[in-house]
Amino acid sequence: MYNALQYSHQLITSKVQPGDLAIDATAGKGHDTLLLAQLVGKTGLVISYDIQEFALNLTRIRLEKEGLVDRVQLFQRGHETMEQDIPASKGIRAATFNLGYLPGGDHTIITKPETTLKAIQITMNHLLDRGIITIVAYHGHPGGQEELSYLEEFLYQINQNTFDVLKYQFINQINQPPILFVIEKKRTAGLIKV
Repeated sequence: MYNALQYSHQLITSKVQPGDLAIDATAGKGHDTLLLAQLVGKTGLVISYDIQEFALNLTRIRLEKEGLVDRVQLFQRGHETMEQDIPASKGIRAATFNLGYLPGGDHTIITKPETTLKAIQITMNHLLDRGIITIVAYHGHPGGQEELSYLEEFLYQINQNTFDVLKYQFINQINQPPILFVIEKKRTAGLIKV
């Protein structure tokens, strides 16, 4: 059985094709950015965000080691700013969010509900039909439960006629294991209010 992150990667791998546009909204140590860069191929593009220079340096090193840095645009700013970076001619095939803090980094720097929800809304507005957003919510830290509550409240209100929303979690594990949420666009939907 897959944990939340592994299942997220399985779903992303099943969707992203060469030439696609993909977003890593929380670069962290670069694992998701690397996966997306491998999947989009030479003709695709990955846009990756993190507010920490340390995280982007780790991501850049990982990409350089694999010779994939030319497929990725790295931005040291919040994911809520992504609207300005999405090419007008391309829709998003997949986007991934890992909510919480950077393992091995400063645990007081965490994702916040306001910026996370804004970034998810922007992503939904640019998502292609059958495109997906994966959100792995790590919530066992100070501030994590609050963000999870806001996220769930938002996700429960998404129109079922235009998006499917999945919640995947273990219910018999200790220490608040991460929860995976997946948003898949069913068909052409109207703009989501930002």
